[in-house]
Amino acid sequence: MKIVTFEWQGTYRLGVAKEHGVIDVQAAFAKVAADPATPVTVQQLLEGGAPARLALQALADRALAPGQDHASYLLEEAQLTLGPCVTAPGKIICVGLNYRRHAEETNAPIPQSPILFNKFSNALAAHGEDVPLPRTSDKVDYEAELAIVIGRKAKYVSREEALDYVFGYCNANDLSARDLQMLTSQWLLGKTCDKFAPIGPYLVTADEVGNPNDLTIRTLVNGEERQNSNTSDMIFHCDEIISYLSQHMTLEPGDIILTGTPEGVVLGYPPEKQVYLKDGDVVTVEIEKLGTLTNRMVAE
Repeated sequence: MKIVTFEWQGTYRLGVAKEHGVIDVQAAFAKVAADPATPVTVQQLLEGGAPARLALQALADRALAPGQDHASYLLEEAQLTLGPCVTAPGKIICVGLNYRRHAEETNAPIPQSPILFNKFSNALAAHGEDVPLPRTSDKVDYEAELAIVIGRKAKYVSREEALDYVFGYCNANDLSARDLQMLTSQWLLGKTCDKFAPIGPYLVTADEVGNPNDLTIRTLVNGEERQNSNTSDMIFHCDEIISYLSQHMTLEPGDIILTGTPEGVVLGYPPEKQVYLKDGDVVTVEIEKLGTLTNRMVAE
């Protein structure tokens, strides 16, 4: 399934994206014979585990069956204002320098263990949402990333079992104010400015994605390709990251893990060719099977 959230009268509603539109789950629930346990918010879906996912899939199948009143709950995606595909993560954990060629382009040593930092919920942004460029920085950079969304409580899990704890995956842009990031040895200041973690448009369930370390990943800025790689270039693959994190902290449903960015960021260019993001720039992240995440940068 492809899960979305969208704005509706001041709240986020849960949707299932299909070829002919988005099923408004709450509206469909009232119209078709749905399991009472069917989730109507993305957090209920993530916390409800396999039973909630199966109930939602069953509702989506019934909602699109012949003879149903599709017009009352099937919405045109282009007309919706989407929200972040995960709206209330307990944790947003990020892995730095996790693509071999990205480490090489920035002249950084290949990490021997995952380099971890975090973002906070203020950094969340949706597909199509404007991202304010902070007044305190003039070196904002893009970073296309595969995001893992946890679907089961995970503690001390093995690498072999780790992907069983994944609900799904989505596009992410780990926007980074490089001048703020490099002020100290701690990267946080440059990483968690407002709306510096756009995610979406879809949260795609793990069964539809397959191997998360065999996906093309690209970034376009104003239509010009800047990054083009494959998630196979990760130094620490998704299963290893999940297992590693779970040795040190409990991962909960809805937690988001940003898995690093490939080569092609502005920071990796020679100094004389570094042109950072400016007012009006449009950044698009595309990962195979996950759709397209686009945001415009605006002066604050």
